[in-house]
Amino acid sequence: MIVTRFAPSPTGRLHLGHAYSAVLGHRQVREVAGKFLLRIEDLDQTRSRPEFVEGIVEDLRWLRLEWEEPVLVQSQRAAAYDDALNRLREQDLVYPCFCTRSDIAAALEAPHGSTAHYPGTCRGLDDDPHRRASTPHSWRLDAEKALAISGLPFWTEAGGQRFTSTAQDFDDVILARKEAPAAYHLACVVDDAASGVTLVTRAADLRSSTPIQRLLQILLGLPEPAYFHHPLVAHGDGRRLAKRDQVPTLAAMRESGVDGTALAVDLTAGKLPLGFTFVDA
Repeated sequence: MIVTRFAPSPTGRLHLGHAYSAVLGHRQVREVAGKFLLRIEDLDQTRSRPEFVEGIVEDLRWLRLEWEEPVLVQSQRAAAYDDALNRLREQDLVYPCFCTRSDIAAALEAPHGSTAHYPGTCRGLDDDPHRRASTPHSWRLDAEKALAISGLPFWTEAGGQRFTSTAQDFDDVILARKEAPAAYHLACVVDDAASGVTLVTRAADLRSSTPIQRLLQILLGLPEPAYFHHPLVAHGDGRRLAKRDQVPTLAAMRESGVDGTALAVDLTAGKLPLGFTFVDA
């Protein structure tokens, strides 16, 4: 059985790109009597709003999409993320990082800081529980140690094409922050496994997240899903849609008289409203 999910962040109203992703995911399972899940990725508590969660539900119903209950809400999943992080700690695969964004930016601007990857400032520090107790910090994956255990991960795209990662795909990514029990990569793989997701449907700009997430799945002994990375919806001039750019929302389209059912049918057929186009990341 195919199980896929739509996993928006409630930091603003949904736009046409979100609708396209949700409609494609819904189509994937409707054709084979699978399951379509809704997940609310609200770990960013500084930007998430209850009214945006309500808006997500309203917009999906307008598109006539149905999902399985219950809805998974990431802000209610701290214990599951803590357990996964502890399992990585037990393997000595994570380390505390005390760097601020400005610290990292300064290190990357230094003469030997030509890479865009995290420079490893805190990787070799001795563990200091007292410092951890008194100083804000995040937890980073030691990618070199992790790859020594797993080897370079591969993944399978929908349709059966297999891809193998390269060493350049990996960084000491943040897995948990001082203000959140988990960052995107860790929460994503833990929740996909808990929900039984077999097909990850998402936009092509998240394709680069796949190697590190496959690595985490291997390290945590989680099932391997297949992946469907679809084109992004963009403005007619190729600019990507973004909430911060005040792109027309689904709510605004609804208020202007657009029929949600007809829009969903058009999106399923790969037809966009005038003024929009598809681009690949």
